[in-house]
Amino acid sequence: MSLICTGTIGIDSVYTPHGHAEKVLGGSCTYFAAAASFYGPVRIVAAVGGDFDNQYREVFKAFPTIDVSGLETRLKSKTFAWGGRYSADMNSRETLFTELGVLTEAPPAIPEPFRDSEFIFLANTHPGVQLDLLGQFPKRRIAVADTMDLWINSARADLEALLRKVDGLVLNYDEAELFTKTKNPVTAARTMLKDFGAPSADKPGLKFVVVKKGEHGCILVHRDAIAALPAYPAEKVIDPTGAGDTFAGGMMGFIASSDSGGKLRGPASFETIQAALAHGTVIASFNIESFTLSRLQTLKKAELDARLREFAKMIKVTDR
Repeated sequence: MSLICTGTIGIDSVYTPHGHAEKVLGGSCTYFAAAASFYGPVRIVAAVGGDFDNQYREVFKAFPTIDVSGLETRLKSKTFAWGGRYSADMNSRETLFTELGVLTEAPPAIPEPFRDSEFIFLANTHPGVQLDLLGQFPKRRIAVADTMDLWINSARADLEALLRKVDGLVLNYDEAELFTKTKNPVTAARTMLKDFGAPSADKPGLKFVVVKKGEHGCILVHRDAIAALPAYPAEKVIDPTGAGDTFAGGMMGFIASSDSGGKLRGPASFETIQAALAHGTVIASFNIESFTLSRLQTLKKAELDARLREFAKMIKVTDR
């Protein structure tokens, strides 16, 4: 298993109806790697500034299968920082501040020992940067990207070029609508597959699109079939920050660790991705139970497995 995530590591300040957490560890790479680490080793590539204290580095030690040797420290720079306040119903949030810091500089280099990575997740950043990073993994078996409305509006040409090279795309339903000018998420995903899809299973290009719908679950539109999964019915929601990145980490962690034989026909097959979405959904349901990575730091594999079994029973349909 050689899973890698490129993205951001940040310092977050979060305010919700249940309290607040100031200057805590955050960022797409952080949440992704923490979730993926429950399935095996995961490498991260990101940059931080001189203000990235040992208190943040200590958190990673709770997840011993995360390889942080690709974390580049720039002593004269500032770490990316973000602050946000969630609404009373937790369905929307207001950004209080964004300090880009190292994100305004050149992206970190991929360490030579990491270039043999086979499972690639390109967390949200400029699609031109994602495309450049993708080209540094000649042995990749599957590459999946995340994106957002900023790049759809400001860097569409780069994003379109990226979609012709990756196997999968993960995005929110409103971003799918924005990209395709189509309100129905299934139609939007089908449009993306039609415009940027791979001509065959062994060629570059989109093979599947995952449309996230928050508390309403997610939709998988694959070149071979369609699936929909509900969200896990969580009773305890303290902080939704990082839920999408945790979802992606669980998804990719399962893909990278799964057996390509038996019922699963390769890392980008419909069967593999469908199963992976259940793992992403469940581990994200733990993440939202606390601020920052606190819940994942205490999560036991037995707890994760038990909730996975519970979720499987919820979504099982018995034929007559």
